[in-house]
Order: sequence, then structure tokens, then C-alpha cells
Amino acid sequence: MTQLRSSPFAYASGFKALFYKEVKRFWRVSFQTVAAPVLTAILYLMIFGHVLEDHVKVYGAISYTSFLIPGLVMMSLLQNSFANTSSSIIQSKITGNLIFVLLAPLSHLEFFMAYVLAAMVRGLVVGLGVFLATCWFTDISFQMPLWILVFALLSAGVLGALGLIAGIWAEKFDQLAAFQNFFIMPATMLSGVFYSIHTLPAIWQSISHFNPFFYMIDGFRYGFFGVSDISPWFSLMVVGTFFLVVALVAIRLLATGYKLRH
Repeated sequence: MTQLRSSPFAYASGFKALFYKEVKRFWRVSFQTVAAPVLTAILYLMIFGHVLEDHVKVYGAISYTSFLIPGLVMMSLLQNSFANTSSSIIQSKITGNLIFVLLAPLSHLEFFMAYVLAAMVRGLVVGLGVFLATCWFTDISFQMPLWILVFALLSAGVLGALGLIAGIWAEKFDQLAAFQNFFIMPATMLSGVFYSIHTLPAIWQSISHFNPFFYMIDGFRYGFFGVSDISPWFSLMVVGTFFLVVALVAIRLLATGYKLRH
């Protein structure tokens, strides 16, 4: 990507234009990108909440439905943050219009920030939509609001960067679907969305600790209830480190033009 700019304002204008394009891209089909995930989360809540409400107890006096809502919010946030960058990149590569973005006076860092921030917007919008649609089902508290915000922003950034990596790596939709179906979906579904890991056998508890998505959801849930399966500070360290790793990988791929320049 060229580093030349015609004016000192090119950074702001180019970055803003790309960011706006990416936000507008998902917002124009918001019925599919926002409303559909919210409906899916409501169905999860109605089914699991109804079936397990009287059979599963977590964190003492906290009802299962209350426990489930933050998990569904974060799961939706993660999946949609990933989908925004990954689908945008792969579509641009297949249709051939990615070349017009690469020719713009944008550095690889600006490119990264515009795509990831747009993915974070989508993830946060969907997450907020899920929360507003499900919070009516039960009482829910906000014990540590700052932790909620920190983990929501950081986790959305992680999946936005991970989606960028997947979109750059994939050469067709089948490869991207495989990445999502065999990595993103299992990692989110098996991260403690529907259960506390303390209810699992010891071997599965140990395996869960190798899933970075578990720390995102556990830390996020701590912000609501003030209790968690592990220390929120440790979760923050893991998620922060994971973000740094995937961000550096994504920026490196953009800087080298891996599978972007033909």
C-alpha cells in the first residue's frame, strides 16, 4: 500500500471514508446483520432458559436466565465482529474491488484500524440489541460497569482482527466458512456461554482454560455479577495479550500484502 498523501488531512479523510464504508456496508442490510442475530439469541434464551432454569444453579442466588444473558450478549458480539471483517475482505477479494481500496493513500495501519473499528461497531450494536431484547426476561444487575465496557471493546477488537486475518487467508467462501465453523463457532459455544466451567469434570475445566474466548465471556460476566470462574484481572491479561498477538499478525499480513497483491 502506498504511503504517499497529498495533504496532512489525507490520513483522517481516507481512514474516515473506509470506516464509513464498512459501517454502511453492514448497516444497509441491518435486518440480516443485526436483527437476525438478536432473534437467534432470543431463541437460545427462551429454549435454554425455560428448560434449565429450575435445574441449573450458578453463583449461588443468581438465576440461570440471568447468568445466560451476558453469555449470549458476548457470543453474539464475538461472532458478528468476526463476520464483519472476514466477509468484507473475502467479498472484496472475490469481486475484485479490493484493488481500489489498496490503491487509496492509506497505510496498512489505517486499513487495519478502519476495518477493525467497523467490526467493533457491528459487534457492539448487535450485543446491545441482544441485551435490550433479553433483559426483560429477568432481573439483571450491573455490579462493575467498567469491566463490561472494557471486555466488550477488547473482545470485539480481537474478533475484528481475527476476522481480518481469516479474510486475508481465505481465497474462497468455503475456506472462510471452514474457519468459522471449525474454530470460531466451537470456541464461542464451548466458552462458558451456557454453563459455568465449575460444573464440568476436571479434565474439561483444564481444557477450557486454553480457550481464549472463555476469558472474554467470564470477564464480561464478572461486570454484571461481581463474581466469575477465575480472576477478572487474569482474564484481562489473557484477552489483552490475545488482542496484541492477532493485531500484530493482521498488521503484518497487510504490510506484506499477503494474498492481497497479485
